[in-house]
Amino acid sequence: MAEVLRHATLSGTMLAAIGVLVLSPDALLMRLSGMGGFQMVAWRGLCMGAVMIGIWLILSQHRRRDIGHVFKGSGLTVIMCQFFNSICFCLGVALAPVAFVLLGVATVPVFAALLAWIILRERARPATWGAIIAVALGIGIAVSGDEGGFAQPNLQAIVGVGFGLVVAFVLALNFVVIRVRPDLPILLMIGCGAIVAGSTGLAITGNEMMTDGRIWPIVISGAFLLPVSIFMLSYASRFTQAANVSLLMLLETVLGPYWVWLGIGEQPTVQMLLGGGVVIGSLAIYLWVTGRDTSGAPSYR
Repeated sequence: MAEVLRHATLSGTMLAAIGVLVLSPDALLMRLSGMGGFQMVAWRGLCMGAVMIGIWLILSQHRRRDIGHVFKGSGLTVIMCQFFNSICFCLGVALAPVAFVLLGVATVPVFAALLAWIILRERARPATWGAIIAVALGIGIAVSGDEGGFAQPNLQAIVGVGFGLVVAFVLALNFVVIRVRPDLPILLMIGCGAIVAGSTGLAITGNEMMTDGRIWPIVISGAFLLPVSIFMLSYASRFTQAANVSLLMLLETVLGPYWVWLGIGEQPTVQMLLGGGVVIGSLAIYLWVTGRDTSGAPSYR
């Protein structure tokens, strides 16, 4: 039994790692599109939703049962998570430097632990609260003013981190719910959430403005990167702990800003690098410490 669990955990970890690597150029493609926030929401959501629901229609053998999950609490939760994930990430990238948004997203592991405690009555370890304090310190450093002082915080940085924190929360909730409910049809649930978000973005943007900017980068992002990566990350949470999936998502925090730097020259500041190092370092230590006792057994059931 232990060997089966070990292989399942390894499979989940590999799926998550591939998903994050596929996702890492996403922010660069969003920047290259030159689109506004809700315009990106529309393109990404509609493309992603169409692809995922199309694949579900081809692969599903229990369509009526799957559709029934759309109207249940767990299914609606996953749909709403994808809705807010789509909107907040696009608005964050449109309004703030990518590194700040991804810095907020890097707090997914802490939210996953806290939500497991709240939803499943799993007591949070002292290390969880220590990680929260360390992450808050790192974010404070990252959003400090250009001179490194806290008296004049960078408004763009605060906005970016704020949107990233919302994304982190809904991603963590998504992973925990899918871990608890392995019967949920992932493709359909996330596809529906993407369609709702995309339709909202389209309604706000308007048909006449949808062709502004470059279309090809956002179509690649919405029709390929997002469906592949989000499905793999969500599916991975069925085989390994949500915290392990969250740990691998920290790779995007590191790789995403460098893709943007290489692509359009948006260079991270010293404060961003220092604060990001504190966040990633503290989260890595936290997950290493807490994972030693639970690496072989599911903890979110």
